[in-house]
Amino acid sequence: MKPTRHTGYRSFSYLEADVDYMPFELAREVGRVSSRRVEVSPAEEGRALRLLDEHIVISLHDHVTVAPRDVAKMPEYRRQGREWTGYEGLAASGLDCVFDALMGGTATITSRAGWKWDDVIYDLGMRLADIAHQKFVVRAGTLEEIRAAKATDQLAFVPCLESAAPIENELDRLDILYGLGVRSVGIAYSEANALGAGLREAHDGGLSEFGRLAVQRMNRLGIAIDLSHAGDRTSLDTIAQSDRPVFITHAGARALWNTKRMKPDSLLRACAERGGVIGISAAAHTTLTERHPLHSIESVMEHFEYIAQLVGIEHVAFGPDTFFGDHVGLHRFFARQFSLAASRGGLQFQEVEYVDGIENPGESFPNIVRWLVRHGYSDDDIGKVIGGNVLSALAQVWDRS
Repeated sequence: MKPTRHTGYRSFSYLEADVDYMPFELAREVGRVSSRRVEVSPAEEGRALRLLDEHIVISLHDHVTVAPRDVAKMPEYRRQGREWTGYEGLAASGLDCVFDALMGGTATITSRAGWKWDDVIYDLGMRLADIAHQKFVVRAGTLEEIRAAKATDQLAFVPCLESAAPIENELDRLDILYGLGVRSVGIAYSEANALGAGLREAHDGGLSEFGRLAVQRMNRLGIAIDLSHAGDRTSLDTIAQSDRPVFITHAGARALWNTKRMKPDSLLRACAERGGVIGISAAAHTTLTERHPLHSIESVMEHFEYIAQLVGIEHVAFGPDTFFGDHVGLHRFFARQFSLAASRGGLQFQEVEYVDGIENPGESFPNIVRWLVRHGYSDDDIGKVIGGNVLSALAQVWDRS
């Protein structure tokens, strides 16, 4: 694995525990569970490491935070607003850039419901203050800054929001978010907001008039638009309205797993036809398949192969949607916030304790590359899906010239 400039810094170590903040016992960033490593030959391992070194490796969607070891302590942990970043885990990740979605839905400093403007800004500011006190992870908002991070063995951190709900009916809040470094925003999470419908809604009325103005403003600012949790009609309206490519940063194919959280072929094609990119999710109990009903890297990669064959490998990437800690436990604890019942559509499946082979941001991409190498993908195609496709689409979204 490539060297990093990580020096062992841990979040908020510039402050004094028990004086400036309440400490919590946090989950281990490395080796928390016995998640398997994809088996490859020594020659294949060497090739995988070379590809991770040669290409800019981008996670299109993750939460690189560290949760409390006891998930039941999450509300108390979140109320402080001090979300720890998993620097140790990231140092082993092979990543050059991560689109970090913060914790908007569980940013519950002032409200148990999440998604409040003050809480999201508090969450963002605290994370960036911590990042500013070390030199391994660096905030990035341009392609040049991502490339510079790669060149200096650093990791580019791109702040994102999964939903535009916090802007309420204030269009200029998009400018504020951009000014604070946010470079990707979801139209909606599960519940409808002023822009359009989320996947939880029984009736999807499509993109609202305010939503159309918001899409136009994000295009002008250079904010990538994410449709991962938006309703189908709202998503199609957004693709039609946007004059820039849009992203589905973390999802899968509904043809393989028939839930609202997965996307129908028509939507996947529409996204790709306008130059967009689809990131394959690995969040627990999302990208399941009938062939691989126990969620693991095998079911994740079945979604990858299906979508790559459907829309072309030039439009596929990975947005694992993982973090450092008990993802399954967090889902159980925040089931209402995540609208799990609606997103899973009543399908029956056997729960796992973790997604074997792709459990956290530190192991995802080394294992993804090993899997691709083992299954005969070319160097060129692997380079595309681990970062090249994202860079190509961002060049059209972020470029202000």
